[in-house]
Amino acid sequence: MWTATRATLLPLRAHRSISRRGLAQVADISNIPPENDKKFTVPIPDTSFETYNFDPPAYSVETTKNELRQLYRDMTMIRRLELAADGLYKERKIRGFCHLSTGQEAVAVGIEHAISREDKLITAYRSHGFTLMRGGTIKSILGELLGRRDGIAHGKGGSMHMYARSFFGGNGIVGANVPLGTGIAFAQQYNDTDNVTINLYGDGAANQGQVHESYNMAKLWNLPVIFGCENNKYGMGTSAERASAMTEYYKRAQYIPGLRVDGMDVLAVIAAVRHGREYVKAGNGPLLYEYATYRYAGHSMSDPGIAYRSRDELQQQRANDPIGNLKTRLVDWGVLTEDEAKSIDREVRNTVGQEVRQAEQMPAPEATPRILFEDIYVPGSEPAQRRGRTVDETWY
Repeated sequence: MWTATRATLLPLRAHRSISRRGLAQVADISNIPPENDKKFTVPIPDTSFETYNFDPPAYSVETTKNELRQLYRDMTMIRRLELAADGLYKERKIRGFCHLSTGQEAVAVGIEHAISREDKLITAYRSHGFTLMRGGTIKSILGELLGRRDGIAHGKGGSMHMYARSFFGGNGIVGANVPLGTGIAFAQQYNDTDNVTINLYGDGAANQGQVHESYNMAKLWNLPVIFGCENNKYGMGTSAERASAMTEYYKRAQYIPGLRVDGMDVLAVIAAVRHGREYVKAGNGPLLYEYATYRYAGHSMSDPGIAYRSRDELQQQRANDPIGNLKTRLVDWGVLTEDEAKSIDREVRNTVGQEVRQAEQMPAPEATPRILFEDIYVPGSEPAQRRGRTVDETWY
């Protein structure tokens, strides 16, 4: 838990409703330290969490001015990355599947700022933001989407299969990453690494048997894993209410404690994941989180996203934008000025623009059979021969 004993607690003096979730605003900013790297504590709205057999996190989070500015920059960077991918797809430079996470940036950024680089993370196919936060670069992600040789998976994985250190994808089969993440957590426990696995999936995968089998094994073995359902309200074009008899996803593991988190508030995500990480590391077994979020785009680039939801709904949800919410609070707290926020926006836009141009200049993979056999084995461990389909296709 995080208390005022380690930092100055910023008083929760005023509540100004800027959305239907009523994010808290602070009128008295006198207790924010002038130093950029000095820790202080900011409040989180008391509507941020709903619990199931689990004590909630503190309704405050310890941070610094530098971290708050970085949170804003990181979310803005993911948004610009996704908008760049959107544009390249519409120009027919990106082909195939492409799943964007516009609107869900607070989940990826909040989780990353609450875990360590040694903790593991695995997710489903809406993975661009997580790839960036786990250490990928803008140009390596866009290069992958463009199918280029210098993409993060050498142009072979595309939108759904990206990897980085301690990041296991980006997985294209709905729900299939959940047992994989459970296995990663088992390896952490077996090797006594004192780290956790963040195991994410969407509400569309929540009804699958393999997900519930993973819950069972994780609880039987008390694995160090935080399951996380990113509930963006729609599985493809089907609303959660039409797909699930029970939409309180954080309660659906029954024997595993759960927490619903306001996934449109990056500070709430940080507080929740920090709290859960300490709980799991203490040997208490797994947790099940639900991140209540929303995607502005369609399910994929082939989906305009308006056949199954109204424009009024989209407009209402955009009023609760995670980036705009954070910016409003930072300006009110005196952490950012409007001009500084605009400067960050310009810098991010210019950076992404440069990375787009570099990604477009990357070479395509060579059209040779040798390319197909790359990355099957860890470099240096390749066997002396590879068996083909026929004798003539065998490589020696």
